[in-house]
Amino acid sequence: MGLMDPIDAVLMTAELLANPMHVGVVLILNPPEDAGSRFVDDAYRDALGRGDEVDPVLRRRAHRGVDTGGWWAWRDVDDIDLSYHVRRASLPPGAGRDALWQLVGKLHAEPLDRSRPMWEAHLVDGLPDGRFALYTKVHHAVLDGIAGLRMIEESMSPDPDRRSMSPFFATGGHPRPDAAPGGLPTPLGLARSVLGALTSGVGLVRRTVKGQVGATVQGLTTDTTVLPFGAPRTRLNGPLGAGRAFVAAGWPKSRLRAIERAAGVTGNDVVTAVVAGALRSWFGAHDEPPGDSLVAICPVSVRGRQDGATAGNAFGTAVCTLGTDLADPADRLRLIHRSMQVAKDRVAALGPVPSLVVTAPSILPTILAPMLPFDPGLRPGYNLPISNVPGPRTELYWNGAHLEEMYPVSIVYDGMALNVTVCSYADRIGFGYVAGGEAIPDIATLIPLTERSLSELETAVGVA
Repeated sequence: MGLMDPIDAVLMTAELLANPMHVGVVLILNPPEDAGSRFVDDAYRDALGRGDEVDPVLRRRAHRGVDTGGWWAWRDVDDIDLSYHVRRASLPPGAGRDALWQLVGKLHAEPLDRSRPMWEAHLVDGLPDGRFALYTKVHHAVLDGIAGLRMIEESMSPDPDRRSMSPFFATGGHPRPDAAPGGLPTPLGLARSVLGALTSGVGLVRRTVKGQVGATVQGLTTDTTVLPFGAPRTRLNGPLGAGRAFVAAGWPKSRLRAIERAAGVTGNDVVTAVVAGALRSWFGAHDEPPGDSLVAICPVSVRGRQDGATAGNAFGTAVCTLGTDLADPADRLRLIHRSMQVAKDRVAALGPVPSLVVTAPSILPTILAPMLPFDPGLRPGYNLPISNVPGPRTELYWNGAHLEEMYPVSIVYDGMALNVTVCSYADRIGFGYVAGGEAIPDIATLIPLTERSLSELETAVGVA
């Protein structure tokens, strides 16, 4: 039995006071051409009956008692009831994507059972043309979203003819939850990094203070740096409620890359601008345009050397103004590009850890305030996270079923009622929106608004 690290323990305690702290993913698959009508039923029965050893990460349950001094710890479970963790569901006859998204929203709202290992998988059939879906969720203290995606990816194959493949929860050399995944940080992961960095040495403090002063001066003189508590208060930053809403759709990568090349910006800039345009339209349609621009936290990467490390990617975070107060999509894209570049320059100059500490005044209040037993009444440091997650580059299959779409389903909680995660896969890119059901009851409208925003950007940069 091992003790949880402090941030995971805080997440466990905060969940009792606030909202479920699990992350998820939705996969949409197409059975092989020779599959019979019972392909999904057979796959479900085989997954339960194969006798595969469950990955050690997924065999642990949370425990807190006298024997742990009241601290949260992990306790291994020898006998797991897979029929509880892996479930079957069917959509109503004639149902489409809307019914699937509603089911995902309902399942994502339900907390995980803490008396068991904290994960579930739901195999759902009934989509048009025989397609089926897999929705999985796992507590953030067990695995973060990036590590969970990698676990599922490793259970698949680029070979469409491969059969007798194990399910994702089987032992397969997956990364331990305390191992840093090779992906971008999430808001809760950022909080962990910031709090850990605050205990580092004098050199870190010196560089951090220098960086904070520079960022503050720059924020007073430019439009690209958001000062602490600089985001407008919107319906995205209030109490959440118990319901969840989810919607997702995919677009060809080629459309976003054409904008990227024409405008001389990055793919991450384009993704962020597309979401910004959709949110500008959504708030406008509800007669709630914020007086100031919405602010997002966006993971960024910088290729180079930091603190004598070998060449590679360093990850930091941008507190990015989205330009939702600007009518011109091209102006909005340019502002986002400049804001992202400022953050990248900071990461390159200070290193990833000090740069996270510099942004702590904007990040931590929004994340930690909902965990307090009272409302501090502060303006948020940001309104929402927008993450662009690199997914598999090639087409993948599971026992011949083609993985066609992949959409992460992230965390929302009081004070952060919308989370947008964009995930690339092969030649396409998927946008997933998860929100509090009361905050954005018409979340389905964000999909046509995303298409509208993308089309407006194409026109604005001359690639329509």
